[in-house]
Amino acid sequence: MEPTKEALSRLRVVEIGSSAATSYCARLFADFGSEVWKVEPPAGDPLRCSAPLTPGGQSAWFAFLNFNKSSVVIDSADVEAVKGLTGLIESCDILVDGRDIDCAECPPVDVAAIRQRHPRLIYLEASWFGQDGPYSKFAACDSVVRALAGLIKLIGPVEGPPLHAPDFQTGILAGLWGFIAASSSVFARIQSGAGRSYSLSIFEACISLSEYQLFEAFQRGQVMRRIGINRFWPNFPAGIYETRRGWLGVTTITPTQWRSFCDMLELPQLRDDPALVLGADRLNHMEQIEQLFIPRLRSRTAQQWFVEGLKRKIPIVPVPEISDLLEDKEKIERGAIVTIWLGEERALTAGSMQRLTLTPPRRGGTVPGLGEWQAFTNSRSNSTSGVSMSAGRSGRAEQPLQGTRVIDFSMGWAGPLCTRTLADLGADVIKVEAIQYPDWWRGVDRRPDYVNRQMHEKTLRFCMMNRNKRGITLDLTRPEGLTLAKRLIASADIVVDNYSVDVLPKLGLGYEIIRMLNPRLVVMSMSAFGTNSAYRGCRAYGSTLEQGAGLPTVVGTVNGPPVMSHVAFGDAIGGLNGCAAVLVALIHARETGQGQFIDLAQIECMIPLAAPWIIIQSLCGTSTRYGNRHPQFVPHGCFRCAGEDSWIALAATDAAMWQRLASLIGRADWAADPSLKLADHRRTMEDEIESTIEAWTRARDPEQVMSELQAARIAAGVVHLPIDLLQDPQLRSRSFFQELDRAFIGLHPQSSIPIREGPRPHSIRRTAPTLGEHNKEILAGLLGLSEAEIADLETKGIIGTRMLSEVELRQRPCPQGTSTT
Repeated sequence: MEPTKEALSRLRVVEIGSSAATSYCARLFADFGSEVWKVEPPAGDPLRCSAPLTPGGQSAWFAFLNFNKSSVVIDSADVEAVKGLTGLIESCDILVDGRDIDCAECPPVDVAAIRQRHPRLIYLEASWFGQDGPYSKFAACDSVVRALAGLIKLIGPVEGPPLHAPDFQTGILAGLWGFIAASSSVFARIQSGAGRSYSLSIFEACISLSEYQLFEAFQRGQVMRRIGINRFWPNFPAGIYETRRGWLGVTTITPTQWRSFCDMLELPQLRDDPALVLGADRLNHMEQIEQLFIPRLRSRTAQQWFVEGLKRKIPIVPVPEISDLLEDKEKIERGAIVTIWLGEERALTAGSMQRLTLTPPRRGGTVPGLGEWQAFTNSRSNSTSGVSMSAGRSGRAEQPLQGTRVIDFSMGWAGPLCTRTLADLGADVIKVEAIQYPDWWRGVDRRPDYVNRQMHEKTLRFCMMNRNKRGITLDLTRPEGLTLAKRLIASADIVVDNYSVDVLPKLGLGYEIIRMLNPRLVVMSMSAFGTNSAYRGCRAYGSTLEQGAGLPTVVGTVNGPPVMSHVAFGDAIGGLNGCAAVLVALIHARETGQGQFIDLAQIECMIPLAAPWIIIQSLCGTSTRYGNRHPQFVPHGCFRCAGEDSWIALAATDAAMWQRLASLIGRADWAADPSLKLADHRRTMEDEIESTIEAWTRARDPEQVMSELQAARIAAGVVHLPIDLLQDPQLRSRSFFQELDRAFIGLHPQSSIPIREGPRPHSIRRTAPTLGEHNKEILAGLLGLSEAEIADLETKGIIGTRMLSEVELRQRPCPQGTSTT
């Protein structure tokens, strides 16, 4: 497939305000050829000063967020500034607005009036918490938002304090959500001609990472707690361990993987212990188990264990240092690591991970100087026609993807999150499972008792990721099932799978085959390492992706081990990147009639979270770990409050905030000291500042501390467990959790998506399907099968509504030419 023009080259985007989330959103448009104008004040976007800084004094964070954009300076003191900015916005297709995070001296803009005159304008505004609710006026920063969203408390040593990664997580997460909102609006505008207006809550965007643990705790009635560095309920072992040379990421979830891991380490006593079959069981014996296998792991190098793991299909992977990423030829060849220019400095950083094969993203580029315009040979003219639209149509569908059909061959978290997001935005998503091998998030326990009690219908994690979808079962190893799958694909717009790269091709559903059924089809493979990777056979979970991307090596203390930030970070990040990639390809397909293949490597999707360190490493040959401290803000961290394991996250993000904090904690002398206005001066006494703050917070309840600090306009947030979010006043006031009633489970909450077009979230139209729930509806309604034909398929076991146990699978006759292994 020969690459064609950039998929979004006909779009013009204007970015105002200063926000990592909106900057990343706009840069994703630039990646695919859009002309992006970044509006800055005469002193430049404040993010140009964000640490870490290059030897030339430029912000590595700003560089990553803004390469391939143009910069236009608008001085709010200029009487013509409002007119000039208004004209610029009226000539664009998309306005991305980060002023609620930081206005960055942007002149006032009457967006409502502009949209009246320019109804095709797509508008995205971002805020920390949304425009309403008790947190709406809170002072915030990256770590404070993550603390409130339940993303810090489960990380770190048991005794505390909770550990958190450096900044940039909220910017990447929310930026992806902003891009999903804006690009889905572009697609809808092709149909209707009308623009849309979306608001984005960065706080709610972060819940994409914490919702899994939230709903697991809700269902099981267990209060999760911090159980140590690189340990996360409900799986064990699923962490990082030292070897003879290098660190090794280990994840064992299924009973088969656990047995193989024990065999590899020659520990039959662990393998054969019936009390250690499932990960949740093994958590009760963590220390005893580790005492046995840690010495074995230290007998070989991480690379040697990786090779052994590949042979045995165990999800283990070496944990690279940032320097290792820079030397990874495969990632450079695939464009996961790219070259950028920051003035005279040439650096490496993370590229675009949406790997479209027909309309690929740009590889690297130049960071604009202040007021610098960048011309690209394929950039559109000054015409304001934008993306083509169908003539004679008006208004807009309730949801932007209405009328789009997705065939979903995904399981677990990453793929289902991608397709759930498409479903939430209106797509008709048909989830394909099999009674022989249903989605493993229904449960990996195949023992008869589990199956007979229909426990596979009672897992809330499956319901969380598969709402708004219809479900069908098809045995794709049988000719009848394969034929029906092809008929579904022939009338679809999108096909998504997150199996290992060889699974669908071996079944007869490789891209070269199914593209013949439907040349407009967008097909995405969401494998762990990519279809052509040397590691394509490596088994992986979301934890494996975080481990293998190197992100843990920038978290934690300088002399400590690499620290994971989440139980399965890579799943949510991979799912959102996958959704973004599909939307770009869908826009291109609707405009040109050309479908294409997307080769999304989920491990690469994690690399942007380490992008600033990659830049600094490439220029300086070293990178720094900060622990809970910050390269720019002093103080910054988690502080103990009254009560068991109670903490507050706080930061002084500027001199005025520092002075208010010092006054509040009873240190008027610090507030009055002019030298302490400088963060570098405060850093010389950071230990004393932190101990004084904690002496003040220890005497107070965390909610009281947050209330007092926020009343003084100091960035602070309670360090929540994920389950605490169900009672969070901000989320309750915004109706973020919607209550649904589903068979086998009953009433249960579901989280909304963090983008909304009005005061209320997108409604959830249907609960997750039971196994094969829509077999008859889809086979009869879409494919025209008769009742007799459907009954025959059920008799043969090609479709069904009951999961088969491991005993039944062993007894099942193997179809000719296939294998059950």
